[in-house]
Amino acid sequence: MIRKLAAAASIALSVPLGSLDASAGNISALEILGFDADASIFAFEEHGIQDGSGFPYANRFYVDVATDGFVPGSPIRVRIDDENATLEEARSQARTRGQAIVADAELAQNRGYTAGSNAITELSADPHRMAVNPRPVIPPIDTAVEFRLEEYDLEATGCENLGPTKGYRLLRVDLAAGGSVSLLHEDSRIPSSRGCPLGYRIGAVQTVHPDTGLPSFAVLIAVRSFGFEGPSYHWIAVAGRL
Repeated sequence: MIRKLAAAASIALSVPLGSLDASAGNISALEILGFDADASIFAFEEHGIQDGSGFPYANRFYVDVATDGFVPGSPIRVRIDDENATLEEARSQARTRGQAIVADAELAQNRGYTAGSNAITELSADPHRMAVNPRPVIPPIDTAVEFRLEEYDLEATGCENLGPTKGYRLLRVDLAAGGSVSLLHEDSRIPSSRGCPLGYRIGAVQTVHPDTGLPSFAVLIAVRSFGFEGPSYHWIAVAGRL
């Protein structure tokens, strides 16, 4: 079973979601930064303007693909408590601190491929299932991979009277082995960094096939919770080997 930190990071899709009006709550935007050279670390950045305060923030997360936990020094969280500060100032501070973990230039060279994506505004797709070909090769040379997400009631500390909070489990379906299912992650508790989650949906699958090292993936999951001025959407990631 992979993990136990589920990179409880707030993140958004590599497809720019933008920042909506404050009245719409807090929806982060994300840069998928990529993987290191041997695909043992997956990195992404969340950024936006915090609803309510108007403060800019930028958070970076570096995930150990083998354990699905954070690498030392991660996460990096920057919030500038000044309404006059710019988003780029917050992003610059987070970027500078992140270089000590993996250089951005290395991540950019191994960004990988967004094999599937599903913005939170998408209404027609299945929010709890995503099946993809890992690479844009036609006809495919890789086995397709499918991920399924299940929600269940799970109490979160400090979220009393806010409605039933939810945990999740993430499953991988091996389409080449008769549909055998393996468990990638299952919440036994809700980490405080996730807030008061009310629901989840699969947002994207990022893959990489490095020159050295094993092929890897990251599944991005949108977390819906309460924001200061409306619904808040944050993101978490589960990483592993293809």
